[in-house]
Amino acid sequence: MTDRVAVAVKRLPHGEGLALPVYASEGAAGMDVVSAEDVTIAPGARHAVATGLALAIPAGYEMQVRPRSGLALKYGISVPNAPGTIDSDYRGELKIILINHGSQGFAIARGDRVAQLVLAPVVQAAWDEVAELDDTARGAGGFGSTGGHAKLG
Repeated sequence: MTDRVAVAVKRLPHGEGLALPVYASEGAAGMDVVSAEDVTIAPGARHAVATGLALAIPAGYEMQVRPRSGLALKYGISVPNAPGTIDSDYRGELKIILINHGSQGFAIARGDRVAQLVLAPVVQAAWDEVAELDDTARGAGGFGSTGGHAKLG
């Protein structure tokens, strides 16, 4: 088992009676988080799903919001900005932005698992402006410059 980092969580009134985010298995990287509302997301639509929770993420960390693979595969439900980031200084309600890429409306009931949360360390950049960058074999080669998907097989 890895070390655990304490994250303060406040249950909001509409989150009463719901499970806190939980790891579904011993080796799970993400915690399943549940909806605090009933909502149907139309095909092509997005919705910020309420969780009824507010967090105090420790400085030096972020909470990443990731799609649940089963919802993505079976219903086309995803997190459009995956992974979403909850910053350590945000204290409002944790809401999960979901998008329905499927062809039918997707009903979410209060208590349904809607996404995964992954606590991750954050390193902030310190810009070092230079006149020239070092050379690499790839150089300025952009999108697709290292080969197509056929080369991966």
